[in-house]
Formats: sequence, structure tokens, C-alpha cells
Amino acid sequence: MEIILLERIGRLGQIGDVVRVKDGFARNYLLPRNKALRANKANRERFELERVQIEARNLELKSEAATVAEKLDGQSFIVVRQAGEMGQLYGSVSSRDISELIVAAGFTISRTQVVLDQPIKTIGVKTVVIALHPEVTAKVSVNVARSADEAERQARGEQVLAREVDTFEREVGPITDEEGYADEA
Repeated sequence: MEIILLERIGRLGQIGDVVRVKDGFARNYLLPRNKALRANKANRERFELERVQIEARNLELKSEAATVAEKLDGQSFIVVRQAGEMGQLYGSVSSRDISELIVAAGFTISRTQVVLDQPIKTIGVKTVVIALHPEVTAKVSVNVARSADEAERQARGEQVLAREVDTFEREVGPITDEEGYADEA
């Protein structure tokens, strides 16, 4: 199906571009969210009449997103979750969890704006991209830890998991295999 884009969409094009997309993508996503119009003669004429207003609205939204990005960029958020000894979370930290943290900090975003390829499943400090506008992004730091104390140590750059193995070896002795050889890890 051919459509006219009403806003910039990654991998498709800019405002006003006429592109061909799969029918389901157009019907289920682009058209209901007013991101595009069907590319027929009436809609092309309508778009040309409204082009200036559409581009002005896009610039306004972009500038608002840029001011929010300035404040949000570089912020750090702490998530406390239960995890095993090797740092594997018993659950995961999803885009919904991250968006709730950011909203609690006073910003207005939705979970769809959190760009997370897959949920976070291990402890550590992760960088997450927030797409505030198709052309404006911000990066935040998400510190996933088992406790507030551990989050503090991770924020300072300490390796929490390596420290636990060292502490274990001091208390119990070197880790050895069945033949009694020490592990060279």
C-alpha cells in the first residue's frame, strides 16, 4: 500500500514522502496513529494544503523534545531487584519499569519511547536510549543492583560480582576442580 508520511519515521522516510509499505503495517500502525495517509489523489491534495501546518507542528514537537532531552540526558536511575550470586536477575527490567522510574522522577514519557532491544536480565549499569521524538534521543543510565549499597558501589565503578568471588575465596579457600587444581580465572 502506498502512503504519505505525516511525520518522520525511521527506515521509511521524512514528512511528505510517498512510500510503499505492507498493508498490515499501514492499517494497524501508521493510519490509526495518524502517522500517515493513504496515497490517493484526494489525500495528496489535502496534504499539500496542510503541509505548512504539519511541518510547523513537527518543529514545535521537536523543540519541546529537545528541551526535555537536555534535562533527561545523563540522568541515572537505580533499580533494586533480587538476583542470584552470579548477577542473574530472578526477573527482568523491562521498558515499562524504566518508563515508570523516569515518570516518577518528574518527566513525561511512555514506555514505547524507551528503546530496549531486550529486557535487562543481569545486574550492572546499563545505558538506555529514550526516543523523545523521531529526531531527538536522550541516554540515561540504569543501575540494576540487589541493594542500594550495591548500587552505590556500582556507580563508583566497582566490580561487585568479582568482589564476591574474591571474598568467597578468602573465607573458604581457592576454588579447585575435582583433581585439586586451582581455577586460573
